[in-house]
Amino acid sequence: MSPDQNTKDTSASQPTATVTPKAAYHHGDLRAQLIAAVRDLVETHGPDGFSVAEAARRAGVSSAAPYKHFKDRHEILRGVVSEAMDRLRAAMEVGAAAHQAGSLDAVAAVGQAYVDFARAEPGVFRLVFGLTEGHENAPDLLAKGEGCFGVVVQAVATRFGLPPGDADVQRRAYMLWSFVHGHSFLTIDMKHKVASAEIDDWDYLMGISRAILAPVAQA
Repeated sequence: MSPDQNTKDTSASQPTATVTPKAAYHHGDLRAQLIAAVRDLVETHGPDGFSVAEAARRAGVSSAAPYKHFKDRHEILRGVVSEAMDRLRAAMEVGAAAHQAGSLDAVAAVGQAYVDFARAEPGVFRLVFGLTEGHENAPDLLAKGEGCFGVVVQAVATRFGLPPGDADVQRRAYMLWSFVHGHSFLTIDMKHKVASAEIDDWDYLMGISRAILAPVAQA
């Protein structure tokens, strides 16, 4: 939330000019502001339930202004997805860094950040994984997806003291991601309520991490 701008300055300093929303945006800010507006609209109306004109209105610009930064509506949604993936990866990295490197807590915290993101922004979370059209032609989005998965891989690699490219590290990281991804979707769809007992996220994540990252039994 931006600070309240309605408080008047009663000091004897030089007059302050009134700034309209449209004039307040610098050239480089409009793209980010439009993405933020569309993100809010996606949460409220879904990816198919908003108009570019409404996003422009929220940003305080003309209905034609968005097309200076985006080719069409689909490209605006792609921008929302790209920005969301950056934020998701950053949250996962912060989660891991909050615990001792190589600990189960560090691994579980990566998953907690993932689940928390889904809970906080279910519409955007669904959009990230539902907007698949053209992804094969979008190397930037593919790279960002690999970057998010890479955080899981690195946490597992650190746990075992192995390189991220190790086959067993990759396999276990994929298993972790699958469990957490499924839990996230079941949570935002409220389908986890079919369970006979309440499932605490952290207990679930620690249990999954403990089971999947158990040392391989030696012959």
